[in-house]
Parts: sequence; C-alpha cells; structure tokens
Amino acid sequence: MRLLLACVLLLLTVSPALADADRPDVRRSVVKIFATYRAPDFEAPWRRHSPEEFTGSGFVIDGELILTNAHVVELSSQIFVQPPQSADRLRADLVAIARGIDLAIVRLSRESDRTAFHAAHPPLELEDRLPRIGGTVQAYGYPMGGEQLSITEGIVSRIEYAEYYFNTYGLRVQVDAALNPGNSGGPVVMDGRVIGVTFSGINQAQNIGYLIPAEEVRAFLDDVADGVYDGRERLHARPFQTAENDAVRDWLGLGSDRTGLIYTGEDERLPLERWDLVARVGEHDIDNAGLVTIDDGVRVSWAYKIPQLARDGVVPVTVIRAGEEVGLELPVSNRRDSLMPYLGNDYPEYFVLGPMVFSPVRMDHLSNYHAGFLAALGSPIALRADEERAFEGEELVVVASGFLPHPMTKGYEITYRPTVKSVNGEKVRSLTHMLEMIRDSDDRFLAFEFFDKGQEVIVFDREELLEATDEILEDNSIRRQGSDRFMSVWDR
Repeated sequence: MRLLLACVLLLLTVSPALADADRPDVRRSVVKIFATYRAPDFEAPWRRHSPEEFTGSGFVIDGELILTNAHVVELSSQIFVQPPQSADRLRADLVAIARGIDLAIVRLSRESDRTAFHAAHPPLELEDRLPRIGGTVQAYGYPMGGEQLSITEGIVSRIEYAEYYFNTYGLRVQVDAALNPGNSGGPVVMDGRVIGVTFSGINQAQNIGYLIPAEEVRAFLDDVADGVYDGRERLHARPFQTAENDAVRDWLGLGSDRTGLIYTGEDERLPLERWDLVARVGEHDIDNAGLVTIDDGVRVSWAYKIPQLARDGVVPVTVIRAGEEVGLELPVSNRRDSLMPYLGNDYPEYFVLGPMVFSPVRMDHLSNYHAGFLAALGSPIALRADEERAFEGEELVVVASGFLPHPMTKGYEITYRPTVKSVNGEKVRSLTHMLEMIRDSDDRFLAFEFFDKGQEVIVFDREELLEATDEILEDNSIRRQGSDRFMSVWDR
C-alpha cells in the first residue's frame, strides 16, 4: 500500500513537469522591436516631424516572419529586431500592416540573418479556438521598466466584438494580466499556444488589458497572403436600433418570440425597408440587443458573423416584415466609399501653388485639426466627415496652412483650414480636378472661393501665381512642389 501511494504521489509530482516539457519554450520566440517613428506634419506635408524611437514586442510565426502590432512599426523609417538573450539588433523590413486591426508583419532584411535567427527561434503556433473564459494565460513581452523578457499571468475575463481603430471592428479579448507599454505585439499564451496578441491596456484601471485573438490574426494573415491588405467584409447599412423597448415592439406588432434589430434607415441601394426586424443572420438568431451566440455560450454583436457568412459580396439575413419572414441578401464590402478615408500607413499628399499649400482631406486631418473650430465655420471637413462620396472621385481640398510668405498675399488672410469650394466659379470636385482647371485655364485671374464662414475670396493673377511658385519653394526649402499623383497631372 505504501509503495502504491508513493507511486501515485510521484506521478502527481512529475506529470506537470512532463507536460511542460512537451510544450514549446515560448521565450525563445519572443523578440524586442525598435522602430524609428516619423510623424506626419499636416501643416507642412512635404516634411515629417523629428524621429522618435519606440519599442515593442513581437514573436516568430511561420514563413520566417515576425508578428507585432501595427502601432509599434507604423510610419517607421527603420525597424530593428533584438533576439531574446542577445544584444544584437537585426535590421528588418515591413512586410504587411493593417492599422485598423493593429497587426503588422516584419521580416529580417538580410537572408543570412534570417537563416541563423530562425534556425534558433522556432515559430509559435496559433490556437484554433477562442480561449475559454476564466482560463489562465501568460503574457510575454518587453514592457518598460527593464531590459529582460517579462512574463505575467492572468485570466481571460471577457470576449466581445468591438471597435479597434480607424472604424475597424473585430473580436477582442480582455484579460487581467498586467500589460504595460512595451508589451504591445507580444504573444499571450494558453497551454503552450498563442491565443492572442497584446495590443492595448487601460491606463486608468489596474490589470485590464486587451488582446487581438488568434482568430483575427489568422484572418489578417490570410488577407495579406497575396501581398495586399483588403480588410474584412462589413455591412455598411445604418442605422439600426434595438428591439428591447415594449412600446416600440407593440407598435410594430412583434410577439415575444420575434427578436432582432430594427432597421430605421432609408437607402435605395439596400433591399431592407424601414422598420424591418433583422431576426437572423444566416442560421444564427439575433436577440433584441443585436447579439448572437458563439463558442461556449459567448454572446457578441451579430456583425461578427458577417465576414464569416459573406459570399460574393452579400450576406443572407431573415427579416420580419409586416409579420412575415422574408429572406434577403444584404450587400457587404471590405471598405466604405468614404468621402474622407484614413491615410493608412501613408503620409498626407499635397501640392504647393504659389503661397498656398493644398491637401486632399483625409479623416486623419480632422483628428489633427480643431474639429470644434471647423464645425463653427461650417467646414465640410467637420460637417461631412461621416459621409460617403456623392460621386466617383469626390475629394475635399483643404488649404493645409496659412500663406507661405510672399508679397502677392497683401491684404489677404486665411481662416482656420478653409476648404476650397470653387475656382473661377467652377465647383472643385477633387484636388486633381482643381489642378487640371488651373493648368488648362486661359483666364488672367484665378478666384478661389471657400465653404468656410468668414473666409474671403482669394484672387491671384494666374501668371504671377505660377511664376512665384519656384521662388516660394526655394525660400521655404521645399524640394518638391507636390506628391507624385499631382505632379503627374500638373506636368502633362
């Protein structure tokens, strides 16, 4: 009996160690990343702000690649990877980036570095399923406060479908492991497999951190396999409201067995009608808060199912219309035709014409301008920020800064970031269109009118404006008059 008891105790003692021995040593595959960030200058878009060095974490994946967060390496002029337990910094190149879902891939620049590095640092495996709520996880990375690899432990506390950045949505996992600046891009592991990538924490709260789950990572990797990031498909219809209120349910004649979201919009491009109740997406029931059930009883927004079920640009739904079930196919796409799209991992475009600097407006401009001032001035940058293009190629054109110094501006003033409305009475459709008008004009004068309240009409002699441009560029140390896209138009 004593011998049997001793054997049992020995097994209980040894088994966990044996199990751990079968697991990969995650520490060998986690790296520190150094990136030199150059922020855009929206008032002087021909230049960039002074370089800043940022650090983050990353880990090895299949294909001799390293996965990290987009915000660790975005707009970087140089990237270095430091292997674990090493003082070396190996030059790396950006392979793919998605700022919205905050993921990026880098690869060591030199083939000899790649061969030696990946021989010693194996790729980590991504988990196939969502992590279980309450499961224990370990977060690996290089947070501030030290040079060595840090490992913290916590539990999975929540899974939800939420907004990331730049109007991008996806699954998000919340953990209570301590995550700090520098952890970004590092793996979070459960039972030896990566269940997510650290990307954010809440500064005002203790031990609340967020992960990009392996499911979203796989979708990103599949997307960029062809060398281009497209993004996941979404339904751009709006607005919807919940069907939780008793009065609105009675008003629509909905019984207690009818659940879903109420469509309250009016869009001729959609098969939906105002007051349709969207009850199912595919075969998945939608509750009155707009949620569906996924793995292990987790409930998330019904929008989570759209990219999974979308085929050939449509997603099947069932709506309740006048008490009857109707099957519809709703159009979905991986991007909205926004009037003011985001820049992505690019710098703002520009064109200098005499003393004025023009830029096509992007959502990033609004983020860097004073939105309240713009709204008070009636600027379309603020008032139309959420709109789609009214016609193909539509683009707002902003005067990105005050006048560059020159005598021809005598008596004129530029209000806060005015948007060009017309030139010589012809409405400006885009910056390309405006440059074509000015390039081909036979008029002696050019009159610039603006949308913004209080902004006077600016009139210049056309020839004087064109002749002064080279002098102004030289005086302000501007090497190029404009971005490639606009120079190709101007030089025709």
